[in-house]
Amino acid sequence: MGSLDLHADQRQTQTLSPRLQHAVRLLQMSSLDFGAMVRDTLGKNPFLESDDSDADDGPAQAPTDAAGPASADDGDRSADNDRDLWQADAGSGLRRADDGEISAMEMMAVEASLNDHLHGQLNVLPLPPRDLALARAIVESLDDDGYLRTPLEELVTLAALATLDPPVLLQEMQIALRRVQSLEPAGVAARSVGECLQLQLPSIPCPQMRALAQTIVAEHLQALAARDVTGLARKLGQSPARVEEVCDRIRRLDPRPGWRLGSSQIAYVVPDVIVRRVRGQWVVQLNPAIVPRVRLNRVYADLFQRHRSPQHTEMAGHLQEARWTLRNVEQRFSTILDVAEAIVRRQRHFLEFGTMAMKPLGLREIAEEVGVHESTVSRVTNNKYMATPIGVFELKYFFSRSMVSSNGSACSGTAIRSLIKDIIDTEKSETPLSDAEITRQLAQQGLVVARRTVTKYRQMLRIEAVDRRRRHAA
Repeated sequence: MGSLDLHADQRQTQTLSPRLQHAVRLLQMSSLDFGAMVRDTLGKNPFLESDDSDADDGPAQAPTDAAGPASADDGDRSADNDRDLWQADAGSGLRRADDGEISAMEMMAVEASLNDHLHGQLNVLPLPPRDLALARAIVESLDDDGYLRTPLEELVTLAALATLDPPVLLQEMQIALRRVQSLEPAGVAARSVGECLQLQLPSIPCPQMRALAQTIVAEHLQALAARDVTGLARKLGQSPARVEEVCDRIRRLDPRPGWRLGSSQIAYVVPDVIVRRVRGQWVVQLNPAIVPRVRLNRVYADLFQRHRSPQHTEMAGHLQEARWTLRNVEQRFSTILDVAEAIVRRQRHFLEFGTMAMKPLGLREIAEEVGVHESTVSRVTNNKYMATPIGVFELKYFFSRSMVSSNGSACSGTAIRSLIKDIIDTEKSETPLSDAEITRQLAQQGLVVARRTVTKYRQMLRIEAVDRRRRHAA
């Protein structure tokens, strides 16, 4: 029978402190998120102040006797003036400038939402209150794409809860639906993609093309999605060139009409570093717009240090946080600049000659040059962007694995993707090149690349397969 023994096993493991883990997360943040975090800390920490040298008032300072206190009369007059301005603003719908004119900001157009746009059109129609209420119920049930996903039967049930007298019939709701579908943008209030496209077909001016498009959308929508031009031509008794022309016209219709209205959230890319060529040399500098202008308030810090006591633990924590924040800001942007400079030194030919001159580059090479860990380089290149004379690129874009050509020279994956795009751009539309044919052309140029790699690179370039690129001659 076996025995149970206890063994002491001593191991040494490395763990990150919570503060260091937080610093790692800050390094991985985008500059916009990092700036928002610093501004939030600035608003809560009394030892931090904005370092805006362009401000008229200058940095915040503790009150001193030399400045002299403001008189009570001045304070009363200021309060009265503020109260008068507030009352004037509250009493009018538009805020006016000092010369009595309406402010330019107040005259800026505000983009209406889809619902507001449709309600505005319904308001000018001569509709009885009951019909208007049903049409409004349809509008309020649309999603962001402009589709009606709620069944009409369910809307009839909801309308019954509104105590309309007499009760709403399904036929009435169908009439309300058709009324909303007649509004702009065309295709709104559709219940399927096919119905959305059919509502937009009247915009096709040619009657023959419109009739053929109606047949395709109503009866062969799957073949249209699969781009089966040959099969459609055989079923419709039309030439492939004619069917392809009609399919191209259908694809110009909008499958999401609701996206045309409403304030869309646009993600702007703000470069972290800017690269310029100065006297024949590539110069890298931080983008001043993304560096938080924050500093330690020396007056408050010195006052606290002189009068510090054990009871002031919370204030001591704020002071420590302030100093730690400043160190993070300095270290973060110093590391970003070092990594960007190392990348530019390795990829200067890309900046001069384009993607075909991109060299293979790994994280380890930059890490060894900068003197940091590979994981640090990975975090620095995440959500960080470089503005160059040929465009704005994410720092990750400059890294790719090495691929050896037949003559022994190294080539980057980025350069091969660029070459694949050039090959496809010059192909004949009637006889596009398959991935296997592209692989053979690359081999003829000394680049031995697997066909599956060509397929992966083509998909990364968002280029469709050979069958979907083929065009039919008229």
